[in-house]
Amino acid sequence: MTIVGLDDTDSRERGMCTTFVATRVANRLRAESTVSRLLLVRLNPAVEYKTRGNAALAVHTDCDPDRAVEIARDGLESLSETADDRTNPGLVVADHDPASIPQSVSSFARDAIRDHLEIGEAESLIDECGYRSWHAGNGRGRIGALAAIGSWRALEEWTDEYISYRESDRWGTPRVVDHESVFAAAEEEYPDVWDTVDRIEGETVCVPHTPGPILHGIRGDDPEAVERVAAAIDAEPVASSQLFRTNQGTDAHLREGTISDVHDGWAYRLDGRVVSVPETRRGGHVFFALGALAVNEYRDGTGGDGASERATDGAPRLECAAFEPTKRFRDRVRELRVGDRLTVCGEVSRGTLKLEKLAVRDLVETELVTPTCLECGRTMESAGRDQGYRCRDCGTTAAGKSEVPIERDLEVGWYEVPPCARRHIAKPLVRGGFDAPVHPER
Repeated sequence: MTIVGLDDTDSRERGMCTTFVATRVANRLRAESTVSRLLLVRLNPAVEYKTRGNAALAVHTDCDPDRAVEIARDGLESLSETADDRTNPGLVVADHDPASIPQSVSSFARDAIRDHLEIGEAESLIDECGYRSWHAGNGRGRIGALAAIGSWRALEEWTDEYISYRESDRWGTPRVVDHESVFAAAEEEYPDVWDTVDRIEGETVCVPHTPGPILHGIRGDDPEAVERVAAAIDAEPVASSQLFRTNQGTDAHLREGTISDVHDGWAYRLDGRVVSVPETRRGGHVFFALGALAVNEYRDGTGGDGASERATDGAPRLECAAFEPTKRFRDRVRELRVGDRLTVCGEVSRGTLKLEKLAVRDLVETELVTPTCLECGRTMESAGRDQGYRCRDCGTTAAGKSEVPIERDLEVGWYEVPPCARRHIAKPLVRGGFDAPVHPER
């Protein structure tokens, strides 16, 4: 067996798509050999050198490795948008079965999804493993190409995407896709097929807005279902199509962490308590601060050794943000109150966690208010420092504030950004496997 890994062929301004390059390479390989699968691997979405979705591709084939290099190199040289000096394509070819991927290459793939890697690290590992490689420009694409090779062993969870491509003379022109047919097809196969549309915003999420060759991409957990949805869409002619196995919708980028040790450029799953009232700032972005929990407070709501259930004064804090593109998710964030216990997920950038989803673990259900006189029903007044409250008219007193129940629109469970704002790699709640009730967005 042979594994062909490739990356970094597209441009933000000029278009192209590495999935299309991989499809063309796979089609040429099929003319001479067998192709068993194509992998679409989303790498760390925080990497500054990415074009859009930071995808790397791998083709599993039984082609002779030298011939595979020849075919793949020809595809990259002819299709990569190297007129953009930020496009630095890379090719790596491994001459072994996917099941025989070395641990070092598997670890490299995991790091590429969650961390930041340098070209030198890829070069050293390629030499160590004796892999064939080629590159243009500075060869940064070899990082993703090598990660795509290692991903089959590195990842346990896979989903599917069926991508349909446009005729080349239509690239860069407005896409012709019947809006209603997309919504009807999405409804028919939901929830096995997800993030096809955003029903509230009225957006066809599966149809890109970039000048590249993709007409639409259908994602889900059932390879036959994603193909059925694609076939049901009324649109301009489809030039070609390809099914990919992918880590999209899996949260593979998230790592467990604590508020005190977060790093910019990494994505986390963190526990904490709300310690500031959510604030809507210019542009419609919503911010709040999350405070670290007591050491013995657990995600399931239990504590130990008399641990405080509130974030303590002076505990580490992290600013969290629901930015304007997350639309209605911001309303959920605005409903948070100081003291609510959460799990938050997202990437940390410039000291702020950009929310992708959150779980409400425990809600504040009461608040302290100035007591009311039981005789006349009027609000009492302070009787002086540390002297409680009293009613000026009736003379009744109270030792302190009264605790009263409050109504909350939030419930315990997971909330997420809508499909129109979802990152490729972020896991939709409808896929299941979460540790609390879910409130999916459609």
